[in-house]
Amino acid sequence: MVKTIKVDDIKIGNGRLVLIAGPCVIEGEKFTLEHAKRVKKIADRFKVPFIFKSSYDKANRSSLSSFRGPGISAGLAILKAVKDTLGIPILSDVHCRRDVDIVSEVLDVIQIPAFLCRQTDLLLAAADTGKVINVKKGQFLAPWDIKEIIAKIESRKNKKILITERGSSFGYNNLVFDLRALAIMRSYGYPVIFDATHSVQLPGACGTSSGGQREFVAGFIRAAVSFGCDGIFLEVHKNPAKAPCDGPNMVNFEELEIILDSVSRLTKALK
Repeated sequence: MVKTIKVDDIKIGNGRLVLIAGPCVIEGEKFTLEHAKRVKKIADRFKVPFIFKSSYDKANRSSLSSFRGPGISAGLAILKAVKDTLGIPILSDVHCRRDVDIVSEVLDVIQIPAFLCRQTDLLLAAADTGKVINVKKGQFLAPWDIKEIIAKIESRKNKKILITERGSSFGYNNLVFDLRALAIMRSYGYPVIFDATHSVQLPGACGTSSGGQREFVAGFIRAAVSFGCDGIFLEVHKNPAKAPCDGPNMVNFEELEIILDSVSRLTKALK
């Protein structure tokens, strides 16, 4: 039995599909509010509960010169503006243990990035906030490795856990999405989110940046929803070709609308 995790008024788990979406990184307040409003409007149309995500700092970039975002102070102020203006829950990732208490004042969901998913001190500090914790399964891990990560968070009496599948390393500069991971990780009792846009990423494939194959996003989502997941995670940008990071694997608003229409039809058919 999968636990039901509450994020504000949103219930995640046991047939309740949630959308976690937004641009990869914050590119300014006007930009972020525009994206949050557009995604919310689309999600509302299809009656899909929506959690907004964007990063104030992308610390795991391919190159030293890669755009990282506005930083924690300015970034959290923008995320709070989104939360206050639209009344929606906010998710962002934290890379440093020292930042956890600061972000917990704004974020409804603290995300542990894939590359840091086994960092014990970071996990424990996040768990101590009592917030919902979304752990991105590292692409270097097997799905059953997530069990020990769950145990670390639970050791702090925090059972507000989400696990996100984002593909597994498959040779150099490539990922593969294994449907079995969804069922294996759900068997540990917590909702599992499918990160469709990072699962089609080609890490470091462009030398100083990552590539991607967004043409597979919609198909992967249909497969994940059919097989069984509790939410979908998408990075969305109005013009992915001009995005400062993760452009090749992000979808635009029109593609998001098509995806949610497909998911809505699919979930009705499955019922």
